[in-house]
Amino acid sequence: MSDILDYQGRRAIVTGCASGIGREVARMLGEAGAEVHGLDHAPCDLPLASFRQTDLRDRGSIEAGVDAVSGPIHGLFYCAGLPPMRPVIDVMTVNFIALRHMTDRLLGRMPPGSAIVAVGSNGGGGWRDHLPAIGDLLATDSFEAATNWVAARGALPGNVYAFSKEVLAVWTMQQSAATIARGVRLNCTSPGAVQTPMLDEIATVAPAAAIDAVAQPIGRRSSPGEQAWPILLLGSPLMSYVNGVDLSVDGGFRASQTRYI
Repeated sequence: MSDILDYQGRRAIVTGCASGIGREVARMLGEAGAEVHGLDHAPCDLPLASFRQTDLRDRGSIEAGVDAVSGPIHGLFYCAGLPPMRPVIDVMTVNFIALRHMTDRLLGRMPPGSAIVAVGSNGGGGWRDHLPAIGDLLATDSFEAATNWVAARGALPGNVYAFSKEVLAVWTMQQSAATIARGVRLNCTSPGAVQTPMLDEIATVAPAAAIDAVAQPIGRRSSPGEQAWPILLLGSPLMSYVNGVDLSVDGGFRASQTRYI
C-alpha cells in the first residue's frame, strides 16, 4: 500500500483522529508510511508521530495544535465534526470555521504537491438552495468574524449540521482555485450513513428508519474504513489532477435522489 499511494516521507495532520473516520485515516496513513500528527479533543491511542488535545472551537487551541508540528506539511486531513444536537455555534465552528482557519494557517507551510481533504456529508447536498447565506458567511475574513456572523444570524437555513456541510462543500469548490495556484489540491468527501460514535449519538434522538433511509440504495451503513480509503486516495500524489471535488461516498444515495421530471 505504501508504494502505491506514495505517502513515504510525507508529513500529515489529521483532525478527529481519536475515533471514527479520522481514526481510520490516521491509522492507514501511518501504515502507508506517512508521518502522522493527530489533533482531537479526546485522547488518541494510535502510535502517532505526535498527538495534541485540541479544542477546535478555540482559535488559540487550533493555532497551538498546528504550530506544534514542525517542518513542511504535505497533507491536512480534516475529519473532525460535531452532530446536529450540539450548540449551533459549536457545530458551525468545528465543522467549517476551524477548517478554514487551519487551512489559512498551514498553506504557507505546504509545498507544491501537497493536498487538503475535508470530510463533509451527503447532508450538505442542498447547498444550491442556500447560496446567499453561504456566500455571506464565506465573505467573512477571519475566525472571529465568522463566529460572530453565526452568533448574530439567529436562524440558519435548514438544520445547522446540514448547513455547516453545505458551507464546507461550497468553500472547497471555490477555494480550490486559490490553493491549486500554490500547488496544493483541495477536495472533500460527502459520506452517507457511517457507523461511528457520532452516528451513535445521532441515533439517540433520530429513529433508526431515518438514518437507514440515507443508507439506500446500497442497503447498509458504511464502515469508517470504507470512508478512509477514498480520503487517502484524494490526498495521494497519485490524484495530482483532482482538485475542487466534492466526492460522494454514500453508496449511491445522492445519485438515487436525482429526478428528471
